[in-house]
Amino acid sequence: MTAIRLYDQFHPDHYDLYLEISRKDKTIKGKTTVTGEALSSTIRLNQKHLTVTSVQLDGKELPYKSLDDQEAVEISSLPVGQVTFTLEYHAKLTDPMMGIYPCYYQVDGVKKQLVATQFETTFARQAFPCVDEPEAKASFSLAIKFDEEEGETILANQPEERCENGVHYFKKTVRMSTYLVAFVFGDLQEKKAKTKSGVEIGVFATKAHPAKNLDFALDIATRAIEFYEDFYQTPYPLPQSYQVALPDFSAGAMENWGLVTYREAYLLVDPDNDSLSTKQRVATVITHELAHQWFGDLVTMKWWDDLWLNESFANMMEYVAVDALEPDWKVWEMFQTSDVPAALKRDATAGVQSVHIMVNDPREIDALFDGAIVYAKGARLLVMVRSLIGDEALRKGLKAYFANYQYSNATGPDLWKYLGEASNLNIGEIMENWLEKPGYPVVSVRLEDDKLHISQEPFYIGEKGESDKIWHVPLNSNYKELPLLLEGKELVIENYSALRQENGQAFRLNDSNNAHYIVNYDDSLLKDIMKDLTKENPLTQLQVLQDMKLLAKAGYHAYADLLPVMESLKDSPSAIVQSMIYDSSSLLKDFVEAGSKEEEQLKAYISRLAAPGIKALGLLPVAGEANDAGLARPYLVSQSLYAGDKETIEGLHDLYQQYADDPSQLPAAIRGQVLRNEVKNYGDKDLYHKLFQLYKASPNASYKSDLSHALAYSDEAFLDHLLESFKDSEWIKPQDLRFWYAGVLSSPKGEAKAWQWLQDEWHWLEATVGGDMEFSTFIQVTANILHTAEALESFKAFFLPKKDVPGLGREIEMDIRLLDANVAFIEKNKPAVFAYFNQD
Repeated sequence: MTAIRLYDQFHPDHYDLYLEISRKDKTIKGKTTVTGEALSSTIRLNQKHLTVTSVQLDGKELPYKSLDDQEAVEISSLPVGQVTFTLEYHAKLTDPMMGIYPCYYQVDGVKKQLVATQFETTFARQAFPCVDEPEAKASFSLAIKFDEEEGETILANQPEERCENGVHYFKKTVRMSTYLVAFVFGDLQEKKAKTKSGVEIGVFATKAHPAKNLDFALDIATRAIEFYEDFYQTPYPLPQSYQVALPDFSAGAMENWGLVTYREAYLLVDPDNDSLSTKQRVATVITHELAHQWFGDLVTMKWWDDLWLNESFANMMEYVAVDALEPDWKVWEMFQTSDVPAALKRDATAGVQSVHIMVNDPREIDALFDGAIVYAKGARLLVMVRSLIGDEALRKGLKAYFANYQYSNATGPDLWKYLGEASNLNIGEIMENWLEKPGYPVVSVRLEDDKLHISQEPFYIGEKGESDKIWHVPLNSNYKELPLLLEGKELVIENYSALRQENGQAFRLNDSNNAHYIVNYDDSLLKDIMKDLTKENPLTQLQVLQDMKLLAKAGYHAYADLLPVMESLKDSPSAIVQSMIYDSSSLLKDFVEAGSKEEEQLKAYISRLAAPGIKALGLLPVAGEANDAGLARPYLVSQSLYAGDKETIEGLHDLYQQYADDPSQLPAAIRGQVLRNEVKNYGDKDLYHKLFQLYKASPNASYKSDLSHALAYSDEAFLDHLLESFKDSEWIKPQDLRFWYAGVLSSPKGEAKAWQWLQDEWHWLEATVGGDMEFSTFIQVTANILHTAEALESFKAFFLPKKDVPGLGREIEMDIRLLDANVAFIEKNKPAVFAYFNQD
């Protein structure tokens, strides 16, 4: 179904929305009065799952018909020009986390309900008839009546104006897109503050949580709004910025203007027992959503093909903001261990989408939300632009961009125009092929006759795609004599020996790892880099490991070449280096079968990698220790556990015993590893059931995550019980299904069971979370974890018949290529890896 752009028929200007919602009866009754310009006597408004009962103009009925297959209602006999008409309708309040939906939770064993909204991408049409397209900006006057109980709170995009006869009336909004309209009501607690400019900041959550858990978010949100007002040189345009934690939420968070909604895990922090990594994650989610209040809300993409404009920019700005607010966190290192590897891995698969991609079918729009591309790669490209033009030009360009397009819509070229004018660079030309073409280059460097030959070619892991793509590649060399860009296929630099002597260091490209490509050095240049690698900064060490790993995955050299490099860096105190060692060594687990001699060899190798760090840091966090220590310890302990190191296993068991009465109080930074150790090495039926009960009872999202990952290492009988519980929302919420599934699938005893469960329950899963924008990640997760030739054939047999399902086709085709490449990689590299382990 290709969508007709309804904005071509009708330009809305204002909506008066009246909604009457019953949680008890699960019903919605609505009345929408729309004012706008009719460009035709017959127009359509979007509606989905709404039963329209009346359409009136000046008190007279208008002819209409519902076109459910096109998610529309068609209205006839309208006068062309400015017009105001009213629709009445009713609908069901349903559990899928789209449109208007209930959120379930418990306080002291008593079941309760919030009602919340999620309208991105095209779910506002499930709440009220509208032109549900980003370009169709309008103002909204919202009135809501609900089965209100004493002490309950209702929130919307703007402050409440009055309450009459149980109807809550909210102030008229500014012009905005339908997908940003939002409201929440129920029994909420709150904490508030004001920015220096007078914006009211609020944080809201259910009373299942301690009030102190709202403080961190309130502080970050307040300072973030102040930072963005200064950075963008554009005032925040609303009187409020409320952040609301929802017990049920399909995405991570949503940038509704003035009323941002979050998963509880991404807003609430226990100030007495949460890790730095949790605080970093929550802070970046908050700053991401608040970056959107300007970039996405004030200025909005014209159509969904420019979704990257919203998400890539907010993804970059979350790090810019947190780095300014908490410089000691070194949050850009988190970017290097999360966004960068995700983008490099995903973007090396043939068939991947480009950052900018056209889509018309509303059923395909959610497929645009490929986190590794639209968020991570897009952010990396914008980081590349920022490094090219500098912050002064970036801020100058953004100020002009916001001034010109505020309360309106823009496209990618509009942004490049203003950044180009501010920097005197043709940003549009540089960025066009990065945005329009999928993939990225490998830049090869070879030394021949004292000349550096620098060339580029598209980089693929597994099946090859288009071979003649050329990018404008920022060289970012540590030798300042090199040009800014590689604009063609090849570049030759004369007199290398003189440059080497003058610079006094090994030659490198993509210094700081800010540009979206990897580098393949010839043997002599790589040997020069390796000579002093242990003395280099952690980012350079990470980059060498990162590029070698990817090059090995693509067959440029053997994966065994990476093993001595990891060993040479095992003493590093840097968390980002330990993160890369952990990821690179964990990949080797796919090379072995549980209990085999080969696994014992791998465990011995991983033990050698982890031992120095464990000895230096110890198992427990120490007051006043460096941030790097706290961030590195979980990687090291996880490796030591896999290796079966006796001291680590016993030490974590002793720690668990100290907190056995209340495991939630285990030090959060190491709690996940302690629980996993207890389940894997000391678990029995009683422990499994105890921890599962604790999971059900706890409102603490980070603790629940630790419990779920640990329980994936239960025995086979309890894994069967877990899989049966996947369909019971009293135990496992639909929003958490993919995390539970991934956890069980990645455990040795659970892999076959979880994969079989997915195949057996696919129709149920599709019916339960099939409309979720992240539904296709079930396929992606499966392909990332399965790794044998038998699993590949099973995967193809199950998913290929589904490739014509809207929103799934690209994911299925890509993941078959990914899984095929992984199988071939293991087969090719396994002999050399074990030859390395077997050497004297």
